[in-house]
Amino acid sequence: MAPEERGDSQARQDPEGVRAQLDRILASPEFLAPERGRRFLQYIVEETLEGHGDQLKAFAIAQAVFGRDASFDAQNDPVVRIEAGRIRRALERYYLVCGSGDPIQITIPKGGYAPHFSSDDEGSTPGGAATPPNRQGHVPGHERPLRYRDLLLPIGIPALFGAIAVLALIRPIESYLSPQKTPAAPAASTLMGKTRMVVEPFAALGGTARAADFAKGLVDQLIAKLMKLDSLVVLAPGRSGMETTGSLFNLQGSTVVEGRVLHLHVRLVNGADGAVVWANQYERELRDQTILDVEDEIAAQIIMEISSSRKLSGAGPLP
Repeated sequence: MAPEERGDSQARQDPEGVRAQLDRILASPEFLAPERGRRFLQYIVEETLEGHGDQLKAFAIAQAVFGRDASFDAQNDPVVRIEAGRIRRALERYYLVCGSGDPIQITIPKGGYAPHFSSDDEGSTPGGAATPPNRQGHVPGHERPLRYRDLLLPIGIPALFGAIAVLALIRPIESYLSPQKTPAAPAASTLMGKTRMVVEPFAALGGTARAADFAKGLVDQLIAKLMKLDSLVVLAPGRSGMETTGSLFNLQGSTVVEGRVLHLHVRLVNGADGAVVWANQYERELRDQTILDVEDEIAAQIIMEISSSRKLSGAGPLP
């Protein structure tokens, strides 16, 4: 069965549970997605819950979510594909950081835009109600075949107790003959000694919605690319005071859009003393490129310049 079909089936079983999970994700500070990405996720989830998952194509999404007109061409304007990839990464990060215990997982399988809903409920009937077992633990109508372990169980229990008794005699003798070893020190946390980076929300100057969207999208791109550095730990804003060793840096910036020209200022601040260790400014014409392409290009350039300037101790070059 295709992922879209499984998602539609589960959505029909518990649509309110899926909507509650969607609200939980959107309200979490660990779900790092801009406003347009949140609209994208809400739209595809609601369309799937309504049974329209097979109609979630780039053309329909571009018109409903991103305001494109009937001349939209997915080959020349990859806005839907890029945003889908961004939301996939944001969902993976959310479930990795704080959503592992959530009752429902929402994913977007590659190759399409229809979301897939999964839960930990196993053993349910197609109608959603589990068949209760009888006193022997068997489900009516499902006879359990006799297995080898059923035959070995009467033999295995006495053998287990016999082995425990033998080990109880051997262990004191072994400890007497062998010198006691010093217990090994616990392994250090993988965060110890790594360079830590906090990407703070960029300020959008001028009060334009386009500058605000660009600032949010650029921060998302920076976080996604910085997480590819094995020796770098990316922290959520406000978590810079966590108890670990290693260098701490804050990446800050501001952006303003004047007509068709984008102005961006970025700086890297040492968290220990507040000193600015790197800064640069960027300007881009927004006529020939989409805003998403500009975000991706500038984010890659910023990380390349920071890593090549050796300001991040031990972070290494961008993969």
